[in-house]
Amino acid sequence: MTAMKDDFYHGGLTDDEVRKSREKYGVNLLTPPKRPSLWKLYLEKFEDPVVRVLLVAALFSLIISIVENEYAETIGIIAAILLATGIGFFFEYDANKKFDLLNAVNEETLVKVIRKGRVQEIPRKDVVVGDIIVLETGEEIPADGELLEAISLQINESNLTGEPVVSKTTVEADFDEEATYASNRVLRGTTVVDGHGTMRVLSVGDDTEIGKVARQSTEQSTEPTPLNIQLTKLANLIGKIGFSVAGLAFAIFFIKDVILVYPFSTFHTFADWLPALKATLQYFMMAVTLIVVAVPEGLPMSVTLSLALNMRRMLSTNNLVRKMHACETMGAITVICTDKTGTLTQNLMQVYEPSFYGLKNGGEVGEDDISKLVVEGISTNSTAFLEEIAEGEKPKGVGNPTEVALLLWLNSRNR
Repeated sequence: MTAMKDDFYHGGLTDDEVRKSREKYGVNLLTPPKRPSLWKLYLEKFEDPVVRVLLVAALFSLIISIVENEYAETIGIIAAILLATGIGFFFEYDANKKFDLLNAVNEETLVKVIRKGRVQEIPRKDVVVGDIIVLETGEEIPADGELLEAISLQINESNLTGEPVVSKTTVEADFDEEATYASNRVLRGTTVVDGHGTMRVLSVGDDTEIGKVARQSTEQSTEPTPLNIQLTKLANLIGKIGFSVAGLAFAIFFIKDVILVYPFSTFHTFADWLPALKATLQYFMMAVTLIVVAVPEGLPMSVTLSLALNMRRMLSTNNLVRKMHACETMGAITVICTDKTGTLTQNLMQVYEPSFYGLKNGGEVGEDDISKLVVEGISTNSTAFLEEIAEGEKPKGVGNPTEVALLLWLNSRNR
């Protein structure tokens, strides 16, 4: 049984109600994006326009190699194709594994839920629509829902709206009309930074707001990148010039050394045709050679290596790129539209300049009585706290951002 909104006692769901809710609304899991198979990921590398030109060149080179029994050029072109596609495949496959690791959410995190009139802890994935969740400072909200109780409740919605602190309430008169989400709504993936309360779950899994965002963010875009456009133009130019020059050279030599030298009126037997056919084949092979020579075998490799090195450089600055061509796309950006909180900043409030009356230079903490009073005042009058950390790591705070900033400042002075 679930109590009414105005009641102070919430009984929660029974086991039978939990089962029916899970059957009707599903489990509280986000569907992972469908990854292409390894073969499909590798074959995508052959969609590069220059690689396609190389494939045509490899075919013509193979014809020449069979006739002349010399396969060095063909082997070189095929090796260039395999290296370019193989390196691109490896780096993108490695990036996809890192993305999967980052997106792997720990669904076994325990949350406090009221069921059968008692508070109990269950894995986040077992939360269902209708559950009553107990919210406390520092906890991540497991699903979307409406607040039943809110005591000084502040939520960090920066991963959805960019706002690090949003006040929540159940009093309709205090609702913020300009807020992105209603003041009595809390969303999965956001964090309680101050206060406490209870909520009733309304949506789970893919039906949550963050589930919708995740689904939209995994949609594949077929729009070509600037480098793709330029490489396509280059491939078309190489193809047109190569085939034009080869065709023109073949026509000139064919007319000069076949048509003019061997008049068709002299062809009476097959033996009369042999010199003309031999010369025609020779000039055809010359034309094919011109086409092969016109293709820069090293271009795909140089482009792939450049993009791969860019991926590594961006990874060293904590920017994980899944597709190699995204590197050059970012380099072609002329306008960046972004908000400030947590995007251009660290999403962490810090003390810039302390000014305490009685302290040396306004902020130097010592062993005198005033310093001890300041330390005690900041430490005692705070609902936030600092998490224990390993040696050499920066401390992390949980709670009200302003109070966390003061505790971090105090911690840095007491080292």
